[in-house]
Amino acid sequence: MKRRVYLTYPKELIKEPLIYEVGQRFRVVTNIRQACVSDTIGLVALELEGSEEEIDKAIQFFTDKGVKVEPIELDIIE
Repeated sequence: MKRRVYLTYPKELIKEPLIYEVGQRFRVVTNIRQACVSDTIGLVALELEGSEEEIDKAIQFFTDKGVKVEPIELDIIE
């Protein structure tokens, strides 16, 4: 299964390798489809591929760290 989400990083988390950590901790493949990072905010369109359970765990990890996670409804980055 694949799920696409927008990640919004607050300023204090921009330099943290959270996408890398997700790929190491959970059985998911991460694919950055689009990103925009500045000194104050990070926006990432991320595709996660794996089982529904592992994807849910990965999303919970981001949320627990303080990253805002929103589903991508339309396939505008296809």
